[in-house]
Parts: sequence; C-alpha cells; structure tokens
Amino acid sequence: MRLLHTMLRVTNLEKSIDFYQNVLDMKLLRQSENSEYKYTLAFLGYGDEVDTTVIELTYNWGTDSYDMGNAYGHIAIETDDIYQTCEKIKSLGGVITREPGPVKGGSTVIAFVKDPDGYMIELINKKDAGKGLGEG
Repeated sequence: MRLLHTMLRVTNLEKSIDFYQNVLDMKLLRQSENSEYKYTLAFLGYGDEVDTTVIELTYNWGTDSYDMGNAYGHIAIETDDIYQTCEKIKSLGGVITREPGPVKGGSTVIAFVKDPDGYMIELINKKDAGKGLGEG
C-alpha cells in the first residue's frame, strides 16, 4: 500500500491551481469535470502519480465557502532552502503565517504558509525532513 493523494475542497479552482503551480512549484497533472455531480477535480504534485503522493483539489460548483472545522492540521512539504522558499512565496503574494526557524525545544527548521482557502502548509528544510520535531 502507499499514500496516493490528499483531497482539499477549494472555492476558486483557478486561483488554487495558480497557487500550487506558481507559488509552490507543483505541476498540474490532470483535471476532469463531473457534470452529473457538479464538481471539477485537479491533481497537482511534484512528480507522476504513479510514483509520488499528490494533492487533489476539488471544486464543488457553486460553493463559495467551507467550514474548516478544528480537526484539519496541515500538509507538509520538504524544501531545499526554507528561507529562500519563504522569500519567493512572499514575493508572489503568498501568506507566511510562521516565519522559518527552529521549532521550539528542537532544531528542525519549519515555516507555515496558507493557501488561498486557508489550508495550512508546513515547510520543512530538506535536511530536517523525516525527523521528529524535537530532534536535531
């Protein structure tokens, strides 16, 4: 077994595709519509779906807001240089909600960014990815 994708409901598919492509450098892998059930899907990722886990953006036609609830946490993305990545995200209008730096009580360097619908994305410096947050 392997993890295939994570689905996020979005209110503006074009705006979300633009964010994941141009701000987070993902590739749009495929897109499809289901007119019977009135939704459009877009799959984005850093590699082919055969080999990597991807994001599925779901736009339910006519829906302009969602209740985020309090159970969702975040998606984590590894980056080669978290400081450079955060500067790029800010220059493209992205919202950094936690500037890059070590996690309290540890040495793992993280940052957080919000997507257009408010979903949180944790960035983790490549050398720190896969470690527990308290590990150095």
